[in-house]
Amino acid sequence: MRATVAEKREVAKGTLFVLFAVENYPDYRPGAYFWIELPDRGHTDEKGLRRHISLATSPTEPGVVGLATRLRDTAFKRTLTELEVGDEVQVEEPKGSFLLPEDMSGEYVFVAGGIGITVFRSMLRFIADEVLPYRVALVYSNRDRESAAFLDELEAIERRADGVSVILTMTDDAGWSGETRHLDAEVLAELVGGLEEKTFLVAGPPQMTEAVAASLTDAGLPEERVLADKFSGY
Repeated sequence: MRATVAEKREVAKGTLFVLFAVENYPDYRPGAYFWIELPDRGHTDEKGLRRHISLATSPTEPGVVGLATRLRDTAFKRTLTELEVGDEVQVEEPKGSFLLPEDMSGEYVFVAGGIGITVFRSMLRFIADEVLPYRVALVYSNRDRESAAFLDELEAIERRADGVSVILTMTDDAGWSGETRHLDAEVLAELVGGLEEKTFLVAGPPQMTEAVAASLTDAGLPEERVLADKFSGY
């Protein structure tokens, strides 16, 4: 399906957010991913110009779909950087199973590492826009503030969504006076007031995601309350 670049902006150091205008895009639940294929601009490598990546946008943003990605030296990301507003790409329908839970009565902890925040940006914006009664603590870990995407927007969501709280950790920021530890079950229990009766959704680089999920299950949480995004298309 045809889409065109509508907006590009840097949302953190080395992180690009791109919005694509698209008509009649299928409805989706926050957390979904999509396939996108970029036009040939002369950059090639073995991975090519077609990629699956989390929808960083919410279903409450009509007429657009978006992604955010760390900029790396790949053909896909070099091409994405060079695209201009109005350039055409191809997108496919939303997919995936790592979705915002439908049960609004539970207590949730979203654990984001780095660019893993994209999937939670979609979920939290949906919750805030629809004024839904979810109770969510977002624990967002980065190296430093300048590399943390969507900080201003997340803080704005926290202000307007009564059930959402945002907890930041920076593991290598000399000017940061808050939490600096790497995340595991013990640290998370301290930050969110215990593990009991909570469901954890974890997204980020694969190594981080697997380690946090394993730590939570090792701490005694049943597997159905630890949902890890195995998807690595960031």
